[in-house]
Amino acid sequence: MGRAFGNLTRVRHVITYSLSPFEQRAFPHYFTKGIPNVLRRIQASILRSAPPFVAFYLLYTWGTQEFEKSKRKDPAIYENDR
Repeated sequence: MGRAFGNLTRVRHVITYSLSPFEQRAFPHYFTKGIPNVLRRIQASILRSAPPFVAFYLLYTWGTQEFEKSKRKDPAIYENDR
């Protein structure tokens, strides 16, 4: 009655390999090699990536302060109102 869903067609000249999930290790060397590698890569690229973030943060805070300052009303305009 036909082929199973994983084998619908026959592909020639293609070799596939598979490994049993019981023979694989999900996180090999995760703590011994993975985390130190991440820290090393962050340390290597921090001087390239941090200055733009700091500059744009300072620009954003300055712009926000100036906007809040420009929304205030000048009290000298309303001295003679009653």
